[in-house]
Amino acid sequence: MSALALLLVVLAAVMHATWNLASKRAAGGLPFVWVSGVLSLALWTPVVAAWAWFHPAAFTLAGAGFMVLSGLLHAGYSIYLQRAYRAGDFSLVYPLARGTGPLLSALAAIVFLGERPTPPALAGIALIILSIFFLTGGTALWQRHPHGPAILNGVLCGLFIAAYTVADQRAVVFAAVPPLLLDWGGNVARTALLAPFAARRWADCRRVWRDHRRECLAVAVLGPAAYILILWAMTFSPLSYIAPVREVSILIGAYFGARFLKEGDVRRRLLATLGMVAGVIALALA
Repeated sequence: MSALALLLVVLAAVMHATWNLASKRAAGGLPFVWVSGVLSLALWTPVVAAWAWFHPAAFTLAGAGFMVLSGLLHAGYSIYLQRAYRAGDFSLVYPLARGTGPLLSALAAIVFLGERPTPPALAGIALIILSIFFLTGGTALWQRHPHGPAILNGVLCGLFIAAYTVADQRAVVFAAVPPLLLDWGGNVARTALLAPFAARRWADCRRVWRDHRRECLAVAVLGPAAYILILWAMTFSPLSYIAPVREVSILIGAYFGARFLKEGDVRRRLLATLGMVAGVIALALA
């Protein structure tokens, strides 16, 4: 992995953990997802329009198909993420979802896309995944029945992460869909898909906008920005390296959980952090 790719992924991780913290604080379900999506379109559409003025050939039929697919997968991801945040702690849900996603996407890249990571890279992937497992409580995690809904929704969220990671990598690498356009088009599809459901809960949408305007803004700005950086990195670096390195966001998320949400277990988080940092270094050197 090049230094530029590593920089992009780490910067995206900071943004990702930040907007997830905002999402956890709101925990507004589908209305929050839809309102944030509408606000994101309002903010990013002028940027996309200006860019498209100079790149009119970037719009293709294949690209449109990938945008719709991305929107569908991100809709599932967003809904299950909100459900998980409403059912469990940030320090439980965020690592679980983010850990399940890269594990599956890295395996998919190796099995189905033909990528062949080097031994140091495989060691880094394993170390990051083991550290995530330790951070979430190890085998004891699965024995805590009160957390069942959070665990289930977190894992389902991870499945959608794996699916959209692979699909979007295909879009930017093989279909040459520009990252900015893919993220924007996916948001258009997702927002349109959820619009009928949001209309039935219009009062909740208005409440979300009234009570969580700042959180909506954080998701609308940082969500697309973080993912565009990831998609850019995918255009010149293997997916099996990028997917696990993205999980440096868990380090930041663990800090956010302790600092802003007062979720403890600092020793466990410190040890897990050291393990994930070592894994990131192994991937970077590979």
